[in-house]
Amino acid sequence: MGYGNYSYEAHQELTSQRAQRSREEVFQQTSVHPLLNPHGVRFRESRDSPEHPISLPIIFALDVTGSMGTIPEILAKQELPNFMRSLQQAGVKDPQVLFMFVGDALSDRGPLQVGQFESSASDIDRWLTWAWLEGCGGGNRYESYDLAMYFAARHTDTDHYRKRQRRGYFFMTGDELPYPKVSRNQVRLLIGDELKKDLPLEELAEELAGSYHSFFLIPDPGRVNGCAKAWQKVMGDHVLTLGDPTDTCLVAAALVALTEGSLADLNELGRQLTDQGYARSQVARVVSALTPYAATLGRDGHGSVPLQPAAW
Repeated sequence: MGYGNYSYEAHQELTSQRAQRSREEVFQQTSVHPLLNPHGVRFRESRDSPEHPISLPIIFALDVTGSMGTIPEILAKQELPNFMRSLQQAGVKDPQVLFMFVGDALSDRGPLQVGQFESSASDIDRWLTWAWLEGCGGGNRYESYDLAMYFAARHTDTDHYRKRQRRGYFFMTGDELPYPKVSRNQVRLLIGDELKKDLPLEELAEELAGSYHSFFLIPDPGRVNGCAKAWQKVMGDHVLTLGDPTDTCLVAAALVALTEGSLADLNELGRQLTDQGYARSQVARVVSALTPYAATLGRDGHGSVPLQPAAW
């Protein structure tokens, strides 16, 4: 998948048309859309094409439990076009976006939903708004983030990795703890794979790191204490705390641009965002959220000595 050209103007028109609509009007699913059901899916594919000769796979795995459902709504009504525009203006070519939606396999009816890699505004938008925002979660401080990681690691096939041996990007939003193991029973029921035993999360994270730069994005500082330390054990300095959930797209786009080297440093990012008309307070929040990771690349704009980036 991933055919068609992207138009920021077309995408902006789609989001502006629904800006004043309720969440229920935008996300109308009351069960898992058949095309988002991961069971039996062999691969979701990101492929090169004449239109996109250097396809770059990007996965958004969005927590859609009760406490996190605002982020898909923000993306659908306002921010997703800004993610694509920021990538383009930073010189990142041929992004292809896939959405996953995550709940809790112990309590939810739709704990994992998986779209396709897409390039055009209408296709990206369609998969996002087909999500079922079940809005539950188990109330046990855990969500099934591991299932999204597992699907990305074992059920995606990308030309970026196959042809160029380069990694794509995996962004997980959340505010709860990860389960310490991937349950073989849940994988069988929800995806259809037969595992011999449960898979430790640390092993899965290393496997995912083979094909994706993976990041966990905590939506605001108020939720750090609930999950940050646990995720740092899994993803190291690829755990970022945002200043506000509305910064999700700008932070994700900057992570791609900084890691790819198409953005020199955070000083350049600040200038770009200011030129695009973002408020000074939001620019400051985005730069602050990115500073610890950018420092590991020597791109924080303060003359930092580059450190060894985390393996994942």
